Amino acid sequence: MRSQQSGFTLVEIAIVLVIIGLLLGGILKGQELINSAKVKNLANDFRVIPTYIYAYQDKFKSLPGDDNSAVAHLGATATQAGAATAGNGVIDGAWNAAAGSGAESALFWQHVRLANLAAGPTDPVVDAATYIPQNAVGGNIGVSSMQGTQVQITGMTGTYQVCSKGILGKFVKQLDIQMDDGQTHTGSMRAVPDGSGIPTAATTTTTIDEAAPYTVCMSF
Repeated sequence: MRSQQSGFTLVEIAIVLVIIGLLLGGILKGQELINSAKVKNLANDFRVIPTYIYAYQDKFKSLPGDDNSAVAHLGATATQAGAATAGNGVIDGAWNAAAGSGAESALFWQHVRLANLAAGPTDPVVDAATYIPQNAVGGNIGVSSMQGTQVQITGMTGTYQVCSKGILGKFVKQLDIQMDDGQTHTGSMRAVPDGSGIPTAATTTTTIDEAAPYTVCMSF
């Protein structure tokens, strides 16, 4: 007598397919929520840095980084820029200046932290590896005045620029929609490929590579 072989019924197969669909939907929804949280955190960086500048000015009548009375205002551990332009009302230096470079744009972080406006290490030499803040995707964040050769993206206007690097193209688009005009080459927020020289023309929205990293700058 031949043994009888049994397989899955149509109902059982249908149940398995429904379960797989639910699992895939849950995974995709979870990834969407994670991406949304990243964009929200990236946006928060751009919103909070201007408040550091205005709060510091309100308290000390000076710009963080450019404060030529930083020691008197913040204590002996504060560093004052050695350049003759210190105290001239401009945050000099590239937005991405190295921690120990002595540029006012690097000293900015020490001053706002010593003033208890932001958290983080305050010694740009000893804490060089962790001194420059990073965004939600691990890229460096920086700030400087919008002046001359310091302007990262051509055509942008304003008094200051905040730049954040390492942001994937798909996040760049979402960020611009959330904070500006939805176009990555116009408005107060624009993007250029990571590693671009200063200055570089902004990348148009239609040519943004969603999988490539970009530097996004906002002027204010």
